[in-house]
Amino acid sequence: MQTTMPESLPLALTESLTTWRHHFHRQPETGFAERNTADYVAAQLSRLGIEVHRGIGGTGLVGVLRRGDPSQRRTIALRAEMDALPIQERAEGRMHISQIGGTMHACGHDGHMAMVLGAAQLLALAGGFEGTVLFVFQPAEEHGKGAQAMLDDGLLTRFPMDEIYGVHNMPGLPAGHIVTRAGGIMASEDNFVIDIVGRGTHAARPHMGVDPIVVGSEIVLALQTIVARSIDPVEPAVVSVTEFITDGIRNAIPTHVTLRGDTRSYSSEVQAQLARRMGEIVQGVCATHGAQGRLTYTHEFLPTVNPPERVEAVVAAATKVVGAARVDGNTPPILASEDFGTFLRHVPGNFAFIGNGAPGEPGGLPLHNAGYDFNDRILPIGAGYFTTLVRDRLAVN
Repeated sequence: MQTTMPESLPLALTESLTTWRHHFHRQPETGFAERNTADYVAAQLSRLGIEVHRGIGGTGLVGVLRRGDPSQRRTIALRAEMDALPIQERAEGRMHISQIGGTMHACGHDGHMAMVLGAAQLLALAGGFEGTVLFVFQPAEEHGKGAQAMLDDGLLTRFPMDEIYGVHNMPGLPAGHIVTRAGGIMASEDNFVIDIVGRGTHAARPHMGVDPIVVGSEIVLALQTIVARSIDPVEPAVVSVTEFITDGIRNAIPTHVTLRGDTRSYSSEVQAQLARRMGEIVQGVCATHGAQGRLTYTHEFLPTVNPPERVEAVVAAATKVVGAARVDGNTPPILASEDFGTFLRHVPGNFAFIGNGAPGEPGGLPLHNAGYDFNDRILPIGAGYFTTLVRDRLAVN
């Protein structure tokens, strides 16, 4: 098998990848506000002679590149996310540190955009395929709303596609390793809010009130029994209470408590079971103590589920780029969430991870950490992977 190593990319492109990535990192924008980001992406695509369509799902855009007779060929989409996070970057001495206070690319979307732009440049200048490539730059992935916004705005009607592919960098995985799997690779995310109303009273006279802190504490503990005792052990699920808020003061038992958190799972059946059991627990515990309780349960992210028939093509393309020893087609799933799952509900494709760096090495800091940075060493790998995948799927006869 011929191996197309990323080191073979033109030096000028490798330098452009870093330039693009650092520009995005210095100028981050949060979901549905990626106006300057979209301007920059559109300018780079237009410079390559790629047809650009703006304002899809808000700030989203699509670049269209055709070769040969597109009516006789398939259409492949490559997707990158554009949004950053509302986090203050903490990285003393970093030359490309965020210039926007309280906002940073702490999830690596800056690198994902640069890799797709790199593939766009390689494919626009060197070709090597017949058909149509769509470069989909999506807003608001962190909200879990951007993919659906693009679909609601007619993405698939205006730009019919046969397959769609995306990647995410993964700290903790050695730099440049590419892994994927058939079936669920990332989980759904559901959010919940539990509002508890008791009866506030003086801290010295607790018998005069109904203490919602006690009620809330019992609910927090009881929620942990859902996964342990209500969900089939072979079904992955997580229930996490992440906020416990009261309107009390030091010497007063409060009247109101609010609990917030999220759940993770892979199937709609488990999602429904989590919501049902949470509602039963909230009502039961509140009734026991004479309090009132209300559960609000919302679906934020669909699970990301890879069709089995696309995994072989991804493994083959990745192997050409980094070698078989650095590719895994059956990686364990994780319970983090990704908006890409919304696209996979409508279009077959694949989502994969590219290692950002092992723990303790460059790129090894966790995602959403204030000191995180995308590892520039893997930019050529990502661009090479996307390019190889397109050329394999749209091979010239």
